[in-house]
Amino acid sequence: MASSAPDRTERDLTGLLNMAGHTLSNRLAAALAEVDLTPRMQCVLVHALEEERTQIQLAALADLDKTTMVGTVDELEARGLAERRPSATDRRARIIAVTDKGRLAAEEGQRIVDRVHADALDALPAGARSAFVAALAELAGQKDDGPQPVRRARGR
Repeated sequence: MASSAPDRTERDLTGLLNMAGHTLSNRLAAALAEVDLTPRMQCVLVHALEEERTQIQLAALADLDKTTMVGTVDELEARGLAERRPSATDRRARIIAVTDKGRLAAEEGQRIVDRVHADALDALPAGARSAFVAALAELAGQKDDGPQPVRRARGR
């Protein structure tokens, strides 16, 4: 006797959000690759420019595990975009300081991020864009009060 699948009463929201997120992540990675950055690097640079932060604080903001964060900062240092320095407020802590070259890269990267996001939203009618972003923020458990930090999924 063949079993039948249960009736679906709702669209597969998880699947749709995952597909949309995957598509947007791939577009963003490809666009940032044109300036030799990864989304992780961009995320770390932007958060490090906002205020003095340790590698652990930056990893939490970027939702990166310790090993991935170490590799990302190592790569930023190798490219001359950031460096590890002693904290001005806690001599036991080391912060990630963005170099002038890194600041310029982060500014260029942010223009790319903004363009990719705007292009994605252009697929929606103009009147629906802000409601869509507000709904996504609500689903993600964030208040919709302007740009939010980019949080990368682990393992990507």
